[in-house]
Amino acid sequence: MAELDDVLAAIRGCRVCVESPRGAPLPHEPRPVLRASATARLAICGQAPGTRVHASGTPFTDPSGDRLRAWLGVTADAFYDETRIAIVPMGFCFPGQDAKGGDLPPRRECSALWHRDLFAALPQIELVLAVGAYAQDFHLGAAKGKTLQQTMLRWLEHLKAKRRPRVLPLPHPSWRNNAWLTKNPWFEAELLPVLRREVGRLL
Repeated sequence: MAELDDVLAAIRGCRVCVESPRGAPLPHEPRPVLRASATARLAICGQAPGTRVHASGTPFTDPSGDRLRAWLGVTADAFYDETRIAIVPMGFCFPGQDAKGGDLPPRRECSALWHRDLFAALPQIELVLAVGAYAQDFHLGAAKGKTLQQTMLRWLEHLKAKRRPRVLPLPHPSWRNNAWLTKNPWFEAELLPVLRREVGRLL
């Protein structure tokens, strides 16, 4: 698909956050990390690469990725088969870290410049897994709750909404959300079976 190839090539060559940034420039060389194809029907949309992913160039090569694959019920081979699964973070490059060593938010340049064109070139995507607040802001818009809890409690309503692609919100699979997962056992008991069924159907 020429249009998709053109958009992907432009994203992978992007240097806007260094050469004409919105705010402080990216503190290192850009290394956009994403995966997409004209055949994938499932898109995983997270936050932005971390330090390990920046080094490897492969998304979710960290404990969060292990947990996410367990949630989906897929092997690493299936997860990294871009003919079946697109991985489109809200920020394509590692944004750097704050003074406390935490990852900064995704760069604002990415979604403003690329996401609408990219998803327009991916009309076959049937389901977006919106992982974390930044992806939920973009893919759910005004339907997103004011808090993660509000958004997640309405997960089935979001999934069944009449939109294409459909959107299923997920918390970020980071250890930082362990307390939330413990307080919300319905996530594992009710949401994960539906998630795995949807993923199995699309793959």
